Amino acid sequence: MSERSAILGFALLLIAAAAGAFERTEMRPPCHDFNPLRNPYFGDTHVHTTFSFDAWNQGTRNSPADAYRFARGEAVGIQPYDERGEPRRTIRLRRPLDFAVVTDHAELLGETHICRSPSAAGYHSWMCTIARRWPALGYIIFNSQNLDVAAPRRYGLCGPGNADCAAAAAGPWAAIQRAAEEAYDRTADCRLTTFVGYEWSGAPDGYMIHRNVIFRNATVPEMPANYIDDRTPERLWQRLREECLERGNGCDALIIPHNSNLSGGRLFQVEEADGSRLSRAEAESRARLEVLLEVTQHKGDSECRAGGPSPDELCGFEKLPFARMRESALERMQTEPGPLSYAREILAEGLRQEERLGINPFRLGLIGATDTHLGTPGLVDEDQFFGHAAGRASHRVEVPPLPDDVRMNPGGLAVVWAEENSRDALFEAMRRREVYGTSGPRMLLRFFGGVGLSEEMCQSPSFVADGYRDGVPMGGEIGGSESGAAPAFAVWALRDPGTEDFPGTRLERVQIIKSWLEDGVPREQVYDIAGAAGSGAVDLRRCTPQGGSDQLCRVWRDPDFDPSQRALYYARVVEVPSCRWLAWECRRRQVDCSNPNLDGELGPCCDEQVAKTIQERAWSSPIWYSPR
Repeated sequence: MSERSAILGFALLLIAAAAGAFERTEMRPPCHDFNPLRNPYFGDTHVHTTFSFDAWNQGTRNSPADAYRFARGEAVGIQPYDERGEPRRTIRLRRPLDFAVVTDHAELLGETHICRSPSAAGYHSWMCTIARRWPALGYIIFNSQNLDVAAPRRYGLCGPGNADCAAAAAGPWAAIQRAAEEAYDRTADCRLTTFVGYEWSGAPDGYMIHRNVIFRNATVPEMPANYIDDRTPERLWQRLREECLERGNGCDALIIPHNSNLSGGRLFQVEEADGSRLSRAEAESRARLEVLLEVTQHKGDSECRAGGPSPDELCGFEKLPFARMRESALERMQTEPGPLSYAREILAEGLRQEERLGINPFRLGLIGATDTHLGTPGLVDEDQFFGHAAGRASHRVEVPPLPDDVRMNPGGLAVVWAEENSRDALFEAMRRREVYGTSGPRMLLRFFGGVGLSEEMCQSPSFVADGYRDGVPMGGEIGGSESGAAPAFAVWALRDPGTEDFPGTRLERVQIIKSWLEDGVPREQVYDIAGAAGSGAVDLRRCTPQGGSDQLCRVWRDPDFDPSQRALYYARVVEVPSCRWLAWECRRRQVDCSNPNLDGELGPCCDEQVAKTIQERAWSSPIWYSPR
């Protein structure tokens, strides 16, 4: 490298460092791998343990401390357990995570503790007895009154004024905090970052309006908000303002809504029950706290609607054929999800609301997560899928023929671009939305936008520094230029390298998805910008992917740009086809489809209507364009 190039590179590092400085709210040394141009960190922000009623009810015994051990790469056991209490199955990650968040349900935190603690006053109540002896029935009864209704209530085991359950919840909440603190690597090695969090799990009439709450540091409210006592998102926001953001004690939080695909559009409502429209104050409350959206997880993909307004065959990815969740498969509605059930629709609606209110309530970055109910964050490899125990009470006593409902999937990961692997650095990166989600693989994705980006960026050794200097990264906003020139977008993607025993899959193509307002109506368009559809395939007999590219890069300028129209752009990176978890499982069990006596539970192995292949992918957070 020439002296001039070295000086330029150092200057760009200083520019990036100044632009990316973050406030430290905790005492700890900087990480050895501190990088002003930011590193990618892989994690899981949606993890349930035995403290969650539905996980415990289905046999999960892993605690928050166990979940963090698993995230570090240690082995843990999962159900079923033998008569001595030993797990019949043991699992571990091929690669440890960089960060994780245990988000046990705030609802029933006390009830779960009572039902699993013989010394508790309500342990022998009829409700707890049913939950222990007949877990599937207990799951239905608890959910039917506590979660899947518009007016939830508690059962008598909670005592007068529900005081017993409120008191019982304090122990698990303290244990959640303690586990996060003990697992957090505060040395300069920064091997694992943990956050205190919980899930607020409202589901009026079975429509999921669930939200994960993540706290920046160890300063958190005395107790988490929950749907039974705080029945609306507005009440959740109010609780967080009063008990955290406005306390002046260093408490900070953000919210990650999830499963918009099962919300019936209620997760991001723009009209109240009385017909009134979203107000500016409500939009500001939402925009302040809700900065990320979980675009994929165990219970389906939420990116875009299959058969939507623009041709996009990739929108059929991991879709569930019903619009809401109920206690059993018989009660799931086999209907098309309503408006605002998918991220692309929600993001476009944000543009429309910004035009009306002057503020965008749905300016959301995109991440992935597992929603595991085994206490196993990051368990996403298709060939090592053990299910996530959501709704599988039978797993308590036997190893099932198939690990999960064939319509479910292993879930995804969140990837955060931050200066170091610490709570403050990761939290601020999440808040500024410099994040992306994957459906499981660990491909790398950079995405910059700006009028001044060079067409030669992909050939530049300072691609990242150029992106920060001349544009904004994913999650950012660009304004109109005086010339009205179309913005350019630089996308660089690198395949998941995999591990020594299991190599990653190559990339098929990179796309940019654009949403914009045209005469107040949301529009969308998908552009293939690098690679090509059909450039790879998979040998299903051996489960070996073929074709594709190790990396793809392109600087693309919008050919249909109108400087007067609000718009957003995000990148989607797609791998070549590979074996879905069902194909791996059927291959492992050597299922013979010519056998007329094939066990019914293994029938999906031979059902051509059930997907055996998958095209894994990554979604960047959007970059928003606002007219001058």
